[in-house]
Amino acid sequence: MNLIKLPSVAAMLLALAPSLALVQTSALAAPVPDDAAGIIKTAKGSVTIERAGRKTAGVAGDVVMASDRISTGADGSAGITLRDETRMALGPNTTLAMEHFAFNTTTHEGRLDASVRRGTLAVVSGKIAKQSPTAVKFSTPSSVLGVRGTEFVVEVEGNGE
Repeated sequence: MNLIKLPSVAAMLLALAPSLALVQTSALAAPVPDDAAGIIKTAKGSVTIERAGRKTAGVAGDVVMASDRISTGADGSAGITLRDETRMALGPNTTLAMEHFAFNTTTHEGRLDASVRRGTLAVVSGKIAKQSPTAVKFSTPSSVLGVRGTEFVVEVEGNGE
């Protein structure tokens, strides 16, 4: 069963707040390369990045590309900051597939498409959503979430694959 649980948004944001706070605090510490979507700012426990069919351990400082799949294990969590300053916190047993990311640093125009295959994702939207809310979409196996606000949580139950 796949759910977007709005009543638990506050609880999930509070639970994932330490990751989001760390992501925000360190967002200015290292610039993200122009060809990357973002960077992993925090990683605890089991975190993997799948890129071009290869899996590697995800650690703080790793670049996230527009086609990467980031997964956390039962003991894992990760905080990611995208180039437009979108902040995402992945809870345990989460799989996030980045499907498209483009961002113009001058005009703040761009597009963000990602899907949550399983687990929990807390998001604080960045400059793309502020410039053009319809350009940001998060999908689950059974629904699509268009971003109209600045903070939200998506929870997908089951294996989601």
